[in-house]
Amino acid sequence: MTSQQIKVLMVAAALAAVAIIVPNTNSFVILLATRALAFSILVMSLDILLGYTGLPSLGQAAYLGIGAYMTAILATKYQFGLGLDFWLVIVFGILGGAALAAVFGLFAIRATGVYFLMITLALGQCVWGLAYRWNSLTGGDNGSNLHVRPRFGIDLGHEVTFFYVVFGFFALSLLLMYVLVRSPFGRSLAGIREREVRMQILGYNTWLHKYIAFIIAGGFGGLAGVLWAHTAGIVSPENVVLTTSVDALLMAVLGGAGTLVGGVIGAGIVIGLREYLSTLVPWWQYVLGAVYVLTILYLPTGLMGIPERIRQRRALRAEREGRKSMASVPS
Repeated sequence: MTSQQIKVLMVAAALAAVAIIVPNTNSFVILLATRALAFSILVMSLDILLGYTGLPSLGQAAYLGIGAYMTAILATKYQFGLGLDFWLVIVFGILGGAALAAVFGLFAIRATGVYFLMITLALGQCVWGLAYRWNSLTGGDNGSNLHVRPRFGIDLGHEVTFFYVVFGFFALSLLLMYVLVRSPFGRSLAGIREREVRMQILGYNTWLHKYIAFIIAGGFGGLAGVLWAHTAGIVSPENVVLTTSVDALLMAVLGGAGTLVGGVIGAGIVIGLREYLSTLVPWWQYVLGAVYVLTILYLPTGLMGIPERIRQRRALRAEREGRKSMASVPS
């Protein structure tokens, strides 16, 4: 059995454990787990750009916002998406996120480095401005409240049922993104991240590859928005503000960029710490900030990089011991 197969089995076992343990806990833990799973889809979508394509985006919250606001507006103004049409809203959210990413990508993909970062930041702020100022549609600063969750034979208002629905979408998203990054297309994205000029010399249309990855990430971000709207019960400009994109970026880095699963771990840790620490101390933001700083300083590859660092240290120690034993042997 290869190391990759072992990792897949470990992830599958962890997911099975979550699906079994969480529903048997209290309401607070179930809510936190549901929120973490919904937001993890956004973090993994960002990891496609950051970890696999080398594009650090600061506008990923825009796609979460388009899916969330679409869900809230259809539900509150047209009573659409509260029955079997919930599945249509899922499709609309994915298509809405992908469409917005297709438009934004025309501007952003032409830039690189810090310029790409600034363009995605500016585009994301445009969405925040619309959400904040378009009061008649979005509710402005007050946001839009979703008082009920969909019912279509099963009642998503029940916390455990809704957890399993979100868990199902999360698991499917993880599987699809894993297949994507392991495909020839995903390999080409990794090549672009490492040496884009060389990929161009080899005949790859690097702009098109990055553009497609950008659209795919936007689609998954829209899906996360639909689930987040029903998870939080309210959609407001806070969902599309810059700090949401920064949170997603830091979660991906904390867990380990370029791993997908690392983003899930990062989201779980940050959301759990935020909700727990905020009930204990008023300066919980400093604790999270310290976690981020220490991770970047001492774990630049994130938490998922710990096993590799341990392996490298053991190999280095074994090499040093081997040299010492050879030096002690008389000639």
